[in-house]
Amino acid sequence: MSWFPKSGRCEFINRGLCGMVALITLLLVILFSIIVVRIGTVALKMTGLPKEIAAFQAQSAFSGTGFTTSESEVVVSHPVRRKIIRILMLLGSAGIASAMATLVLTFVGRTVEEMAYRGLWLAIGLLALYLFARSKLIDKWMGKLFEKALDRWTTIRVYDYEQLLGLSKGYTISQFKVKEDSWLAGKTLKELELEREGIIVLGIYRRVNGKERYLGAPKGDTRIEVGDTIICYGHEEAIINLSKRLRGVRGDLEHKQAIEKEMIREAIRKLQGGFD
Repeated sequence: MSWFPKSGRCEFINRGLCGMVALITLLLVILFSIIVVRIGTVALKMTGLPKEIAAFQAQSAFSGTGFTTSESEVVVSHPVRRKIIRILMLLGSAGIASAMATLVLTFVGRTVEEMAYRGLWLAIGLLALYLFARSKLIDKWMGKLFEKALDRWTTIRVYDYEQLLGLSKGYTISQFKVKEDSWLAGKTLKELELEREGIIVLGIYRRVNGKERYLGAPKGDTRIEVGDTIICYGHEEAIINLSKRLRGVRGDLEHKQAIEKEMIREAIRKLQGGFD
């Protein structure tokens, strides 16, 4: 003999099903949030950010908690990263609102016994999601999967060369044209010893038979000619001085002074653990 009339049993079952559907929906929303943050982390990492910073920025954007000052500048100054952060913020606001709504539906209007029962299942589900989120094996597998997918279906892999080359830390990439009275003209890179000044020649543009040709990563026996455009990497001050240096005794003296300055920078570098 049943304790409930038929209509009462149907109502009780329907209430139970609605509550469990809301609970399952809540857990799915949380799972979706974890996956979205992982995708955001991989996307930011593909733009050149270190993994730790990418993970923090993705989580901050999704949860809407803001960024640290120095790291936020690295993100907002990059157009691709700004787009990723904007998408994470949009999805995050929708995800948080959905999670709150389903949480309310799970517990509001329930008896104490029903709330305890669903609370137990919620705790089990959250524990499972926590273990899922903390698993290094799953994180590694998901990272590779998402990176392959983003590589195939997007053009997101854009490196931030300003950050990679330390262009905000006193270094620069610059080009200048070699004039007739330039200290560089007619000498080989080996003779110039520019590396002792802390300058690296990345490439040379030269007109040959009316066409501009490019020589990348030139060797030491490459001779600099009048009219060449030199692409250099190094300290901004050192490159500016090199571009203005004239042929003769004065130019040789400036070369020696530039070497001495680089030696001082190297000494400071050693005191700082080998870094600028």
